[in-house]
Amino acid sequence: MCCRTDCGYTSRMRAGRSRQTAPRVVVIGGGAGDRAVIRECFPDHDVQEAESLEGAEALAPPPPAEFVFIQLSVTSASADPNGCEESVEKTRALFPTAQIVVMAKPEAIRLAIAAVRSGASNYLTVPFALDEVRFLRESLHDEARFRGELDHLRGQFWKAEALDLVRTSCSAMRSVFIKVRQVAPTRTTVLLTGETGTGKTVLAQLIHLHSRRAAGPFISVHCGAIPEGLLESELFGHERGAFTGAVRRKLGKFEIAHSGTILLDEIGTMTPAMQTKLLQVLQDGVVQRVGSEQPIRVDVRVIAATNLDLRRASEEGRFREDLFYRLNVFPIVLLPLRERMEDLEVIVENILVKLEQEYRKHIFRMSPEVMEAVRRYSWPGNLRELESVLERAYILESSSTLARESFPAELFSAPGGAGPLSGGGPPQTLASVRQQAIERAERTYLAQLLRQCGGRVGEAAAAAGVSSRQLNTLMRRYDLHKKDFKRQQS
Repeated sequence: MCCRTDCGYTSRMRAGRSRQTAPRVVVIGGGAGDRAVIRECFPDHDVQEAESLEGAEALAPPPPAEFVFIQLSVTSASADPNGCEESVEKTRALFPTAQIVVMAKPEAIRLAIAAVRSGASNYLTVPFALDEVRFLRESLHDEARFRGELDHLRGQFWKAEALDLVRTSCSAMRSVFIKVRQVAPTRTTVLLTGETGTGKTVLAQLIHLHSRRAAGPFISVHCGAIPEGLLESELFGHERGAFTGAVRRKLGKFEIAHSGTILLDEIGTMTPAMQTKLLQVLQDGVVQRVGSEQPIRVDVRVIAATNLDLRRASEEGRFREDLFYRLNVFPIVLLPLRERMEDLEVIVENILVKLEQEYRKHIFRMSPEVMEAVRRYSWPGNLRELESVLERAYILESSSTLARESFPAELFSAPGGAGPLSGGGPPQTLASVRQQAIERAERTYLAQLLRQCGGRVGEAAAAAGVSSRQLNTLMRRYDLHKKDFKRQQS
């Protein structure tokens, strides 16, 4: 009996120690059925329950909680967005390291979304099934892992002046920054592609800043802005008397960029003759000034940027295929702003900080109405257009918050942003506008369908009335990946 008693005591002690060291889950509010589902989903966790935030205070001491599930009630003080924000802040204060998941009834979805915008990790509609909670747990673990990797990269790799730039909640942009980390220390040629205004020049500067050439010059050349007859002289230099007007020797951009980096922006606008000469430079590492036969060896890291599809251009004979392969050693694709709306608030914050440094007007936020309009607009000019619109509003604004009156009316009247705000440039044809609208609608529909189906291609194809092969083709065309929708499902 003594032995059995000792063994029982030892087992209880081990169980107690295991319970104390097990990761914790805190459930605040919620129905008995929902709590039971959470307990079943976290068998390896110490699940603790409280009826209210006040009751949860007793559960706040260490060890830290990994997850906190909190019920939003439409009859409580959290029945408005401000109340949601307050509830999330109080929960975060009690459990600073926890992933906060909001539980809400279907009629309170608006409040749940407001809570997520205030800092909660995700939400669930009650009542929920075991599979929903399991999927949410996996997705939050993935998100935490990605954030941990990015935090590690920030701490171990990114220089202080780049930390704001690499803040992102978009998985595709995280992949971009991981590629930057991989390629920056090398001397490999990089090809940056993406729509106009997506930040290709900024990314090229980021690569240079984190390269072994950071102490050397960074030279940017906009190939499309230089007249055809002058581009060769601009890149490679010329000797005095080489042509009419050449009154003195001029060093080319490649010579100036020696031991550093040169960005060849809008490289798709180069003429075939210039493409041939550039290919020779990339192959041999040697330039010749116009009017000279003396070769000059240069050590330059080349980054090219374009908003064109160079692969298609090379297939159609508009761009040298061998030059394309020389440039396409390490391609990086930048997303348009409309496809990385998860980062919108961070991007706006960074722009406002930059504007404050220049204008000193102490304006650091936008009204909710303006933010919602900015979020709905499609931003055909991407980051460049957003910066221009915010700068104009910043100059006009007389209060401490950017209000509707300081923004163009088109921002609020165009559903989904039908066209550019500036009104500049040649008008588009009806056919091109119609095609753009069809493509936007088609991509939006497919993204919503995949999200609804949790990334299951077969199920989504059946719902869309197409074959799985057809759907996969459309997903490739619009750069949609089923894994992204698996993580987003809740």
